[in-house]
Amino acid sequence: MRIAKLKQEKIHLLTRKFVLLLCVTLCCVTSVQAQQTAVEGTVRDAKTKDALAGATIQLKGESTSVQTDQSGIFKINAAPSDILIISYMGYKSKESSIDNQRSIDILLESQFTEVEEVVVQVGYGNLKQREVTSAVAHVDSSQFRQSGARSPLDLIQGKVAGMQVTRTSGSNPNSSPNVQLRGVVSVAGSASPLYVIDGIPGGNMDLLQQDDILSIDVLKDGSGAAIYGSSANAGVILVTTKKGKAGPAQFSYNNYIRKEYLQRRPDVLSAREFREKIATGELPESVADRGYNTDFYDMIINHNNISHNHNLAMSGGTAETNYRASANYRNLEGIGLENGRQEFGARLNINQRGLDDRLNIMMNLATNFNNANLLGGGGWESEAFKNPTFSNFNDDGSYYFDLQSTNQYARLMQETSRRKQQTTSADFKADLDILPGLKGSVFGSYQRNAYNDSQYAPQNSESSLENTDYPGGAYAAKSDFLSQSYAFEPTLHFSKLLGTQHNFTAIGGYSYRYYIEEGMNASNRGFINDLFREDNLGQGEALIDGRATMGSFKNDNTLIAFFGRVNYSFADKYMFQAIVRREGSSRFGENNKWGTFPAVSAGWNLSEEDFMEEMDFVDFLKLRLGYGVTGNSGFANNASRVTLGGGGRYLYPDGQYRETYGPNRNPNPNLRWETKHEVNLGVDFTLFRQRLSGSLDLFQRKTVDLLDTYDSPQPPFIQSSIYTNVGTISSRGIELAFNYKAITKEHFKWGIDVAASTTRNVLDTYSNDVYTREYKDFGSIGGAGDLGNAFITYEGEKVGQFWGKRFAGFTDEGKWLFYNRNGEAVRNDQINYSKDRDMTDLAPIGNAVPKYYLSLNNSFNYKRFDFRVFMRGKFGYDILNTTALTYGNKVWTGNLLRDAFTKYDEIDDTYMYSDYYLENGSHWKLDEITVGYTFNIPSTTIKNLRVYLTGQNLATITSYSGSDPDFISDTGLGNADANGRSLGIDSRGAYPSTRSFLFGINFGF
Repeated sequence: MRIAKLKQEKIHLLTRKFVLLLCVTLCCVTSVQAQQTAVEGTVRDAKTKDALAGATIQLKGESTSVQTDQSGIFKINAAPSDILIISYMGYKSKESSIDNQRSIDILLESQFTEVEEVVVQVGYGNLKQREVTSAVAHVDSSQFRQSGARSPLDLIQGKVAGMQVTRTSGSNPNSSPNVQLRGVVSVAGSASPLYVIDGIPGGNMDLLQQDDILSIDVLKDGSGAAIYGSSANAGVILVTTKKGKAGPAQFSYNNYIRKEYLQRRPDVLSAREFREKIATGELPESVADRGYNTDFYDMIINHNNISHNHNLAMSGGTAETNYRASANYRNLEGIGLENGRQEFGARLNINQRGLDDRLNIMMNLATNFNNANLLGGGGWESEAFKNPTFSNFNDDGSYYFDLQSTNQYARLMQETSRRKQQTTSADFKADLDILPGLKGSVFGSYQRNAYNDSQYAPQNSESSLENTDYPGGAYAAKSDFLSQSYAFEPTLHFSKLLGTQHNFTAIGGYSYRYYIEEGMNASNRGFINDLFREDNLGQGEALIDGRATMGSFKNDNTLIAFFGRVNYSFADKYMFQAIVRREGSSRFGENNKWGTFPAVSAGWNLSEEDFMEEMDFVDFLKLRLGYGVTGNSGFANNASRVTLGGGGRYLYPDGQYRETYGPNRNPNPNLRWETKHEVNLGVDFTLFRQRLSGSLDLFQRKTVDLLDTYDSPQPPFIQSSIYTNVGTISSRGIELAFNYKAITKEHFKWGIDVAASTTRNVLDTYSNDVYTREYKDFGSIGGAGDLGNAFITYEGEKVGQFWGKRFAGFTDEGKWLFYNRNGEAVRNDQINYSKDRDMTDLAPIGNAVPKYYLSLNNSFNYKRFDFRVFMRGKFGYDILNTTALTYGNKVWTGNLLRDAFTKYDEIDDTYMYSDYYLENGSHWKLDEITVGYTFNIPSTTIKNLRVYLTGQNLATITSYSGSDPDFISDTGLGNADANGRSLGIDSRGAYPSTRSFLFGINFGF
């Protein structure tokens, strides 16, 4: 009994201990659970900001873990003192402290080096950057400029070494930049690169909005560009737009608002100063004081300008079907009155997979509607240099008009000039995996660009009142343009890995392109009322009198080609690429319809060699060597054929007037494409544990069979000129681009990007056995006086050479003196103006081509703040200051530069062109500063929110006394560009230089 009792007490004791232990444990667990909270977060790629689905989040020191969903979102219970370990295949693991945070945004960095992970477009396919053997520059959206692009090319201005993007019309929203790669390649042929948008050759850049662009790749040398044949002489720019991705629906909204302020204008006399100069006799007696105080220039400034841009994008889908769609609206207002552009656009991308994942079909559709006000943007010269004591108004409030000048303010208030434009593109691509390693593709595209221009000057406008034929009769005009282009390109892609070290890839294909354009125009005068404006052209009196104008045109061209490319790599060390393109064009002469464009290049990854193992500061080092041939078919349709033109109306024997026709162009059956031969030596490198990376390229190129118009003998030719191939032009240069990660702390990062280049261009020959020309002159000076051209480019001399008189001082009477060829100071009438270099007193006095280009970008990140400072400059060149030449001389009877009474006060003579007006154009520009902040919003709905403020064109260091030196053209040989600007010559009526400030929002949900 006692033993049983003891056993029973022992059992009770053990039971009590167990219950007590259980209670303590439960209390501890409850206490721990009470301290833990639910933590939410997202895991994204640090560079692309894409969500990472399936990433693992684990509590450090414990087995508790969760994974992210398709949107990269996770939820986990954790205490404030816990540490999360985040890991994902292909990315570096990361630890993150909770620290009482309820929401955490995790950014993971790739394990691969930047060279390994970057994929570049090389034409009809992609390559990893470490596999590229030609000179290719890759700029992705994270590197784009932040100041609100008027053109997609503005996004990469200063970002690609050897590529000039110059806005000679400044911030005018209806202008386009000039683009030049590695110097001048042509005299009269096309100097524009080939633009390829998502595979569409000759893509229309107006269809691109900055928020829809993923990356831009530039094929700079012939060994890469040869795949595009006779369209690639000036380089190739490949644009890749953003595409759909599998995953839940995602939305993004991006916008900005920009305000521009006048930064620099001609430094002219005020009305008070002008009146004082009249009183002191410093201005001629013929100059009148009308008693007003008018700032004509300021009156055509749009001080209330506000530009804004809005882009809404959505994407999502499954692995089989995904999409991306975007809609864009932007309203760009220039600093000039009646100078703006409204655009509505949309873009759609659909990807569909099928046939057991062997078939992929991709379709893109884009359209853009543009309403542009073309009336403003000009008139700056006349308004800057008018007599400021005059007025735009009569005493009764009506507009003041005279025959000596145009009342630009009245013109902007009364007249209209508008463009309504729609541009559309559609493309389709189907990829089919035929066999392992063999894929067939079919690509087709269609582009359509149509616009209608209309102008109207009412009855009371200056244009109508001063017309001598129909005084007081209104003027109206309309024109239409339509272009369509088609492309069809089937290709076969082959890839094969032999063993573990021999990797072969090849592509072969056929290309068909057809382009057609047509248009018409009509104008009429003498309308007796303003009721119908330009919408009833037939009612003007000029049509009844046979003085109305009418015209139309239509032309087309066809290009077909066969092409192939082979890439081979061995052991990831040695790489080889060969390209050949056989191409025919309807533009060429009957005897030269076809051309062949070959290219070869090789690469050597030295960093993979055993002898590099001890050089542990080298992460990656590749040597490239390439040679390629490209062509230029960018000249007028039918240039090789006889064409007919009207010869005028004549009275026939039957008493009727009839139009006559005859040949207006000589045939040239031997007309062919210009051909450029280029050698490129390059090095790609990543050093010091990926802190310093970049590339260095040295190139030499020569373009032969230059296209231009020459005098032709009569007979046998009918016309006095012929378009033919004569001469060569060459260039050589050095390009350097690198990125340096100066600081890479956890909360603070500092990166430096540099792009620099130097190029030398020479016109080697300009004659052959049949056609001879010793020199070519360019660059009309214009303005007051008949001063001719500023450039004479002789055979064997550098492009952009100013030729003119050498200033030797002034006489006591203020008359010009110049040096003759013997170094003697003589009057202008004693100068020999011959262009024979053995006789002339003219001499090379400067050069308009910048010798060096440099851009520098500093990027800072502190926690959630980002800060960018972008600067760029051009060095070692001259600018001809024609504004000073014309308005620094007191011969002019309107307003004058203040310098006319200080710097140029000695002049008491007519207008003269000489090195007296050449100025150093070198400058350094603080071009862009951006400050941004990315919010950490504890929400599963809002994916990201960033706000930023950008200032553009903030300061310029230069000794040039004219307008913004960055507006001076630095492309071409000296012939006027699309905006009427010539190399190295300032514009007396330049669009005003502006400083702008932009506020933007990037919002994802």
